[in-house]
Amino acid sequence: MSRLTISMPDQMNDWVEAQVSAGRYGNVSEYFRDLVRRDQERRDTAINELRVMLERAEASGVSKRSLSEILDAAREEARQKGLLDGEN
Repeated sequence: MSRLTISMPDQMNDWVEAQVSAGRYGNVSEYFRDLVRRDQERRDTAINELRVMLERAEASGVSKRSLSEILDAAREEARQKGLLDGEN
């Protein structure tokens, strides 16, 4: 097993120590191993979601719409989802 030394601000260290003190983790190492596992899972999930989107896009075929029509539709969808303001 590898050893790793990290530096962090006192506020972050206090947070980690509080998690251990509260019994959520047995020690600081367990806390950081859990963070790494969660990060790996998030990345794997994001990659899988991207693969699914690409497979769907490929299966949908070639669009008959122009690039500007596609961009306009994407902008409108993003606005409806609250991802863009009215200017973009």
